[in-house]
Amino acid sequence: MWAFHSPQITQSPSPHATHLPRPSPKSPICFVNLNPAAAVTAATSTSNNNELIQSLCKQGNLKQALKLLSHEPQPTQHTYELLILSCTHQNSLLDAQLVHRHLLANGFDQDTFLATKLINMYSFFGSLRDARKVFDKTQKRTIYVYNALFRALTLGGHGEEVLSLYRRMNSLGIPSDRFTFTYVLKACVASDCLISLLKKGKEIHAQILRRGYEAHVHITTTLVDMYARFGCVSYASLVFNEMPVKNVVSWSAMIACYAKNGRPFEALELFGEMMLENQDLCPNSVTMVSVLQACAALAALEQGRLIHGYILRRGLDNILPVISALVTMYARCGKLELGQRVFDQMDKRDVVSWNSLISSYGVHGFGKKAIQIFDEMIRQGVLPSPISFVSVLGACSHAGLVEEGKILFQSMHKKYGIYPSVEHYACMVDLLGRANRLEEAAKIIQDMRLEPGPKVWGSLLGSCRIHCNVELAEWASARLFELEPTNAGNYVLLADIYAEAGMWDGVKRVKKLLGARGLQKVPGRSWIEAKRKIFSFVSVDEFNPQIEQLHALLVKLSTEMKEKGYVPQTKVVLYDLDAEEKERIILGHSEKLAVAFGLINTSHGEPIRITKNLRLCEDCHSFTKFISKFTNKEILVRDVNRFHHFRDGVCSCGDYW
Repeated sequence: MWAFHSPQITQSPSPHATHLPRPSPKSPICFVNLNPAAAVTAATSTSNNNELIQSLCKQGNLKQALKLLSHEPQPTQHTYELLILSCTHQNSLLDAQLVHRHLLANGFDQDTFLATKLINMYSFFGSLRDARKVFDKTQKRTIYVYNALFRALTLGGHGEEVLSLYRRMNSLGIPSDRFTFTYVLKACVASDCLISLLKKGKEIHAQILRRGYEAHVHITTTLVDMYARFGCVSYASLVFNEMPVKNVVSWSAMIACYAKNGRPFEALELFGEMMLENQDLCPNSVTMVSVLQACAALAALEQGRLIHGYILRRGLDNILPVISALVTMYARCGKLELGQRVFDQMDKRDVVSWNSLISSYGVHGFGKKAIQIFDEMIRQGVLPSPISFVSVLGACSHAGLVEEGKILFQSMHKKYGIYPSVEHYACMVDLLGRANRLEEAAKIIQDMRLEPGPKVWGSLLGSCRIHCNVELAEWASARLFELEPTNAGNYVLLADIYAEAGMWDGVKRVKKLLGARGLQKVPGRSWIEAKRKIFSFVSVDEFNPQIEQLHALLVKLSTEMKEKGYVPQTKVVLYDLDAEEKERIILGHSEKLAVAFGLINTSHGEPIRITKNLRLCEDCHSFTKFISKFTNKEILVRDVNRFHHFRDGVCSCGDYW
């Protein structure tokens, strides 16, 4: 998926600016229409050709400007500024290095204004080493020189180096400005989002408050984005709510924060608030991508269709990230054919577009189709990205295509030069684990060239839950408890495995550990869209106004289905209770409440679409199969892993999920 990026700050080309203006080289600003040959001739008869060099640069005639430069004994600061700018327009690193050497030879090595321009120039060419050399050789360093290097390093993903330089700058007593704060906040998330960097981000936030920059919209928007990337939604929300002025970028940042941190309902609510609060504020493509992601997360098909109409009216349907998000939205709302149609109508496609379609088929369990699309992408000359392999390997996992997945994994480096990341290894562990090849999955972990992270161990533990392998589950959970001591889901998975194995002492130990660490199980939550509204249910929801009606319907259906062969799978209950009490508990699961609500509130022939925040439990899966046949209803449930299409008592996953 296309990901939200924090906004780039642009500045005017003043002596204090840290950005090079970049007008299109195809349409240079022409002030003088020089004859190049005449210009060179004139150079020999005049002592100052600065104006001619500057004019040639504005025309886009860099080569002639460089010829004149060799005849000019006293180039000015402005001449060098335009030459540097022209080198970036012409995308010529060799000419840029020539200008740099000439600049040094003419005694401009300590010109801080030109130092910022040189750093920005080398950043443009991706030459951070040269940018750093310019910085290191500049003795009278101003805040603008620091800002130029901060920007270059942040764009290059060297966040920790930025923060180290920032500490040194502070120790020298150089005061930060609004650009400094923007860059160092971005530096906190430029590489890995580590807890230590979150702490640094909070310290910078405190400095912003002390310096009185909390009212600056660019800084506060970057703060929102930083907290969002660390998953600190409450901090981001607090900053956003206290902003005296909000622009479209600010609103988009907060909507993205909700959408990317498991709060899609709030993302849609905030989008509605944005549209009502300021009629003149037009959502941009970034806003729409986040809103579509929220619709996808909730399987809110009608909301998504309304957003699609708005996109068409605004003319945003030619922007690739928006169209890719539309493909994903329709697929995750159960309308795979509409996602395919949007993809087919695209005039041009990038690798993100292809990844969206591959992932869409994968999450619906069509692994072979996903591989076909992957192969077609290659045939059309689009090289796969690391995300392409995550998508296609995930598709293999959902469909049980073990050998195909292994071939694709081996081709990553051999054929495409892509080294597998932790995420790719996690896909392979999941692929093998789901297929009950747990020993092979464990060997992959042992042979990894990288340090296995929580995703890898989590994939193994999840597979152990499916196949009730206690020994490997204890090995995986021990590592997870070290890496993610506050993730309650890992403890619950281990407790599930102990419960299924009848090891109630183990269940008690895990529950005691949960209590000692002050952790609570994430409650099951399900969403359903009905009559263009989204309704939310939690397990054993006693506060829902319709709860008695829903329970009555579920009890009635359960009783009647038992006569048709339905047997409640009470092993999913982690308590040593009698069978009747366990049945009462599982009958209150959120997805069952959502199914009952859908039966009451959808018309005949209309499918029921439900989204679940956790893995669908075995009993809810069995129950929904019976319901689909018993009531002659098509039911679509998307859990945290994949899509389930229930029809006539059969699930599309083939009981493999």
